[in-house]
Amino acid sequence: MRIGLTYDLRSEYLALGYSEEETAEFDREETVQGIESALQRLSHATDRIGNVQQLVTRLAQGDRWDLVFNIAEGLHGIGREAQVPALLDAYSIPYTFSDPLVMSLTLHKGLTKRVVRDAGIPTPDFTEVGILSEAESIPFGPPYFVKPVAEGTGKGISAKSIVRHRKDLPEVCRQMLQVYCQPVLVERFLPGREFTTGIIGTGEEAEVLGTMEVILLSSAEPGAYTYHNKENYKDLVRYCYVLPAENPLVKTVEEIAIKAWRVLGCRDAGRLDIRCDKEGHPQFIEVNPLAGLRPKHSDLPIICAFAGIPYERLIELIVASANRRILSRATSIL
Repeated sequence: MRIGLTYDLRSEYLALGYSEEETAEFDREETVQGIESALQRLSHATDRIGNVQQLVTRLAQGDRWDLVFNIAEGLHGIGREAQVPALLDAYSIPYTFSDPLVMSLTLHKGLTKRVVRDAGIPTPDFTEVGILSEAESIPFGPPYFVKPVAEGTGKGISAKSIVRHRKDLPEVCRQMLQVYCQPVLVERFLPGREFTTGIIGTGEEAEVLGTMEVILLSSAEPGAYTYHNKENYKDLVRYCYVLPAENPLVKTVEEIAIKAWRVLGCRDAGRLDIRCDKEGHPQFIEVNPLAGLRPKHSDLPIICAFAGIPYERLIELIVASANRRILSRATSIL
């Protein structure tokens, strides 16, 4: 197949003057090269397209692809992760990972949790603060966990995100509203163990790739998998791969993850974060349907490495999942 690659290259945005945090979700050359090399070894022809603006130019020139391997995060707007998929849908060009609806929904953590909660999946109490006065009337008690409603890669999450007294909540919300210019999600803080589960596939064909526990070292920012901890994970975090056969808790974690994946309509591959409450019960935190694919560094490839799945095989599984969807759609039309 001729496969196009869409992505946001971090170095390009840094050169334009954007900050390290503003570009935290964007990919390094290493990631694009890793995906491209894997696809080429799988006998596909590749074509680097780039970001959404570059995709627009290529489409206007008449360029087309059998499949687009899309890891573009987008820069502006709450629907930024949906921009490339929406364009490709308009031109009937198939692509990897989730559709525009799922990308828009899951970027908004509050809306995602509403869907998950309505499906009976456990998730901590939460509310959204859009204006500062709403921080005065949170319907549940502390401790709280506070983060921007539509950011990834730990952006906006620090030790200050854990608020242990109600009186301190308005100031934390004020700062976050001012910096990120979007509503703030206020959850009940979960003090227990944290896990991240990798998923491959779509719908009933989706299955768990593996689960690892995120363990913060003594030198890490305490209490949360913060932006600082993620950026410096080699020194601050230990990942521990856990099999459900060895730990019944992990079996429950994976059941929650796969149910949420299917309920939300996520496709091909991704990752879900699960954290335990003070009684040790796992709760859904969030889903990443566009999980990082930096070889040896991003959580999903790390999970695969623990599970004995080489990086090239992960890319092959993602493409195979997308192809099954494409074939199924073509068959249904006929």
